[in-house]
Amino acid sequence: MDEANDDIVDWAVFTSVRAELGANFIRILGYFREDGEKAVARIEEAMHRRDATAMVLPAHTMKSEAKQFGAMPLSLLAEEIEAVARRSVETRLPPDEILPQVAKLRPLYEHTIALLDQRANPLQTRRPTAFGRRG
Repeated sequence: MDEANDDIVDWAVFTSVRAELGANFIRILGYFREDGEKAVARIEEAMHRRDATAMVLPAHTMKSEAKQFGAMPLSLLAEEIEAVARRSVETRLPPDEILPQVAKLRPLYEHTIALLDQRANPLQTRRPTAFGRRG
């Protein structure tokens, strides 16, 4: 792992949750992947509609689930989106100020998921070798 990727995922938290969940880890990571994809899409759609209310729950979900796996930058970004969306609901102003954060959400989510998948299943990242040859 390079240092930049260590900033994306706290591998100590990841290893701890993996040990705690045991055989259920891959299934729970799959739920995070599915929930995360839906949350990102809902936040993006809500931003297009300037609907702060519709951002709150998916941002809150993303914040909590990302934190569980040690994906702190993703969790913090979702937390920022959630906070501004809540404030926008309270003030009845559009959530325009979080457009840059929403724009960063999908790339960070996809990068984070790729790193989690790579660490969860290292065989997935190996290159296949030609039959009868050693790599």
